[in-house]
Amino acid sequence: MRFERITVDSTVMGGVPCIRGLRIPVATVVAMVADGMTPAEIVSDLPDLTPDDVVEALRFAAEAVRERELPLRHAA
Repeated sequence: MRFERITVDSTVMGGVPCIRGLRIPVATVVAMVADGMTPAEIVSDLPDLTPDDVVEALRFAAEAVRERELPLRHAA
């Protein structure tokens, strides 16, 4: 899967995946969604972003965890 809006540059935020070379990490956007914010609210708080940036950040995060085996606790 190709990500057009996600950039990784060692000179920007220490190489953390960011949105379009901005100093806005994917993790920040994902955390805002996890906190219950809508894309419109995120774009309002971070006006350099677009709703498409938010969608791609979520897709990137989903792809990142898909490739890993995570230790999950089983419900009793």
